Amino acid sequence: MGAREAGLPDVVSSSDLPAEVTIWEVGARDGLQNESAVVPVAVKLEFLDRLAASGLSVLEATSFVHPKWVPQLADAAELLDGLERRPGVIYPVLVPNERGLDRALEAGVTHIAIFASATETFASRNLNRTLDSQFEMFEPVVSRARAAGLDVRGYVSMCFGDPWEGAVPRSQVVAVGRRLLDLGCSQLSLGDTIGVATPGQVEALLHDFGDVSALAVHFHDTYGQALSNTLAALRCGVTTVDSSAGGLGGCPYAESATGNLATEDLVWMLDGLGVKHGVDLDKLVETSAWMAGQLGRPSPSRVVRALT
Repeated sequence: MGAREAGLPDVVSSSDLPAEVTIWEVGARDGLQNESAVVPVAVKLEFLDRLAASGLSVLEATSFVHPKWVPQLADAAELLDGLERRPGVIYPVLVPNERGLDRALEAGVTHIAIFASATETFASRNLNRTLDSQFEMFEPVVSRARAAGLDVRGYVSMCFGDPWEGAVPRSQVVAVGRRLLDLGCSQLSLGDTIGVATPGQVEALLHDFGDVSALAVHFHDTYGQALSNTLAALRCGVTTVDSSAGGLGGCPYAESATGNLATEDLVWMLDGLGVKHGVDLDKLVETSAWMAGQLGRPSPSRVVRALT
């Protein structure tokens, strides 16, 4: 049964919601990097093309992290070389350091993302840096990328909770985020890496940032709060939401992190709220069901399961 046959009721848009939301699709990168097996390049390329055909305009394609740490994305250069870029679609890649930037520039990338930590322990485990010294690694990456005409996004991990340190002070998250923006990041994605946030905490953090125009949100669904947290962020004025087709993904450096917010679940909610997003839900569901078949397991997305 397709989305249309499922019969969404008529909706009236709420005045405290944005008219339109940009969906930052991370399935091909954040989703597949957590797979136990390496997905063939041909499958990844078809996945990206199907996602683009569904109307998604931002597809985070891969990462130039050292293959020793994320072997699932060791084929980044090969993937980008074989990628047929669709007009109107951007394909950001994640870069950890200057070597990653060099590889991205060689591949002709136009949008990159860097990933920071809001906590000391995760900075040490994920970046082999202290909370403060991580910026020494980011500064030349951002400055060189901007000088080359690239757009730079900054991710902040562990914004609400850390499996080693517990609750994360909001002031610490804001300080890290503002330093990334000051370095030259055009957008900041606030990540609930282990999925412990609740809507009140989301509202409080966004309130502390003040201006949310450069902010995006990235929720995991460990406690089933990803959609409610997203709605809270939208009501605070956020207009970019990260999600993963079929709910793929987690975090290889945080074992308690479950899958990302499923793009289909997000689209279903946005449709019900009358918020524009540009995605054909039936095509997206078909794509995620196909990818689940490639991975040999059912999709964790509730909407994918309901419509297939």
